[in-house]
Amino acid sequence: MAAPLSTTISIDPSTRTRFTIVTPLTFTHRNFSIHCTASESIPQTPPTSTTSNTKNKKNNNKNSSLFDQLSPLANTTLSNTTSKDQSYVLSKPKSTWVNPTKQKRSVLSQQRHKRVPYSYSPQLRDFKLFAQKLNDSGDSEAEFLACLGEIPHELTRENALLILNSLKTWQKTLLFFNWIRTQNSLPMETIFYNVTMKALRFGRQFGKIEELAHQMIDEGTQPDNITYSTIITCAKKCNLFDKAVQWFERMYKTGLMPDEVTYSAILDVYAKLGKVEEVINLYEKARATGWKPDNITFSVLGKMFGEAGDYDGIRYVLQEMKSIGVQANLVVYNTLLEAMGKAGKPGFARSLFEEMIDLGISPDEKTLTALIKIYGKARWSRDALELWDRMKENRWPMDFFLYNTLLNMCADVGLVEEAETLFRDMKQSEHRKPDSWSYTAMLNIYGSEGNVDKAMKLFEEMSKSGVELNIMGCTCLIQCLGKAMEFDGVVRVFNVAVERGVKLDDRLCGCLLSVVSLSHGSKHEENILACLQQANPKLVAFIQLIVDEETSFETIKEEFKNIMSSAAVEVRRPFCNCLIDICRNKELQERAHELLYLGTLYGLYPSLHNKTANEWRLDVRSLSVGAAETALEEWMWTLTKIVRREGTLPELFLAQTGSGTHKFAQGLNISFASYLRKLDAPFRQSEEKVGSFIATRKDLVSWVQSKFPSGAIAT
Repeated sequence: MAAPLSTTISIDPSTRTRFTIVTPLTFTHRNFSIHCTASESIPQTPPTSTTSNTKNKKNNNKNSSLFDQLSPLANTTLSNTTSKDQSYVLSKPKSTWVNPTKQKRSVLSQQRHKRVPYSYSPQLRDFKLFAQKLNDSGDSEAEFLACLGEIPHELTRENALLILNSLKTWQKTLLFFNWIRTQNSLPMETIFYNVTMKALRFGRQFGKIEELAHQMIDEGTQPDNITYSTIITCAKKCNLFDKAVQWFERMYKTGLMPDEVTYSAILDVYAKLGKVEEVINLYEKARATGWKPDNITFSVLGKMFGEAGDYDGIRYVLQEMKSIGVQANLVVYNTLLEAMGKAGKPGFARSLFEEMIDLGISPDEKTLTALIKIYGKARWSRDALELWDRMKENRWPMDFFLYNTLLNMCADVGLVEEAETLFRDMKQSEHRKPDSWSYTAMLNIYGSEGNVDKAMKLFEEMSKSGVELNIMGCTCLIQCLGKAMEFDGVVRVFNVAVERGVKLDDRLCGCLLSVVSLSHGSKHEENILACLQQANPKLVAFIQLIVDEETSFETIKEEFKNIMSSAAVEVRRPFCNCLIDICRNKELQERAHELLYLGTLYGLYPSLHNKTANEWRLDVRSLSVGAAETALEEWMWTLTKIVRREGTLPELFLAQTGSGTHKFAQGLNISFASYLRKLDAPFRQSEEKVGSFIATRKDLVSWVQSKFPSGAIAT
């Protein structure tokens, strides 16, 4: 007896794409000799043997050799000569090699339950009509069971399976299955459970499937590959990933080998659970057994690595597909493009897209949307517009989502004219009329540009056409009006949003808070505060605390923590910026410094200060104008104290406000430069780094010496 195949997988931890399969093989050589005799006669029909001879042959065949069994066949069907004038060529048949030591896989073939061919029977038509009658019966259990009493003939295995497969709802399938069990007329084979489980899977009834599985195991009915595959795929559909893993592990313990469907499903489950290493190990174990993954599997792997932003993992998927010889389809390309976007690889995404086009695969809306998103995120506006031209030229499919993605991309990079052209195309189209998100994208563009007239015209158009105003459009519009000091318009838009049932969120509150800081000293300040009171009463109460000079720092600290803890993460820093601006507008400089300290303490400004041996840097790119001025004051005071006590200083000091290259960028750079001149600080605009202000140690020491001549100065 040959030794079984033993396979161990050694995975090199330095790379995912390299693994070694060590396979000790032991072969037992078997020699087969087949002797055939031939006759010159034309093949004749074998003579009919007598009954006694047939019985003797049957008995002798059990112990006869292979030669004896094949001799009659050879004598009647083979010819030992070939005519000299034979005009055809005998081709050599393809040989099939079978490894005699390889264990036969316990996985069943795709036709694991062969259909019994129905011979013509008058009962067949009767049972089909009866199944239709069951489908037409009422939904109540009593009515269904009453209908079962009219079964036309005695139930057989084939007829029972016919009815099970014909029932349209999982409820009736389960009722009929349970009724069969109560009759005790048929043995409950695995196939009955499998058919019922598939109906339950269609209805996403995992609990009932699991009950059936435990029931069949308790009764001694052995689950097969289909049983486990149905359980696992149903658990995946119901997002019960832990259950899917549990049943997959149980399947492995029974010795059953998963098939293609099961492998793809469980790999997807592990990927959704974020178990990357488990996915790789399972994939490589499956490959070592001879399993060839399909496009679905590679889509799962690509999506998993994309979610993790793992560029090396995506390359691993592409290399595996190439080595196996699997040609990616549109679904795989879409998945990989989305993965490239999350991994931040626009250049590779573009190459992948061109490869897809060269192979003759036409993109769909999902492909183009993914690529436009990637270009927009990378600010590759030229590539995005070139793609837009190709889309129109080739008449590639475009939907609402793709148009809106293009509009948002134009808003992000400040392409106003291009966005207006897109928007006009949508309005002129019969099938792609602009929706709420299309209008929101345009409001974002006009709001960022500060074009109040166009923004309000668009707002009026939305109202007349009945387009819904969402929270993003409301926020963009209020921000635009606030920067233009159109405070009456802010109140009006806010009231319309409340009337239309727009849910007020933290983003809108942050926008209103910034308008409060802008409206200081005007007659509209109270009206804006009244709007904020409706949206967030606690925020207004905190404003009243910080502007009261009698409020202690400990009280401010406690309430600040409560406000920030209850706010969404993305608005915490803007909240703090606006609160600092409000304090500076009211000339509460000390309170502004306290708020900056609290913001730094609670991690709202993680990159404000950066130090190396040769350079100290102040980064105010994420701050408002008032917060940036406060941070500069704090930094200069700290540097002054270090100079006066002769502390160690680097050679260079750098303050960063950002390049301001975006055409919609507001003037933090200009305001910061103006404030540096007001302080007479020793910083000058860098010629090499736009948006950066530089000072040397010598300049800083000289400045401190001029401001504080009596202090000790480090040279």
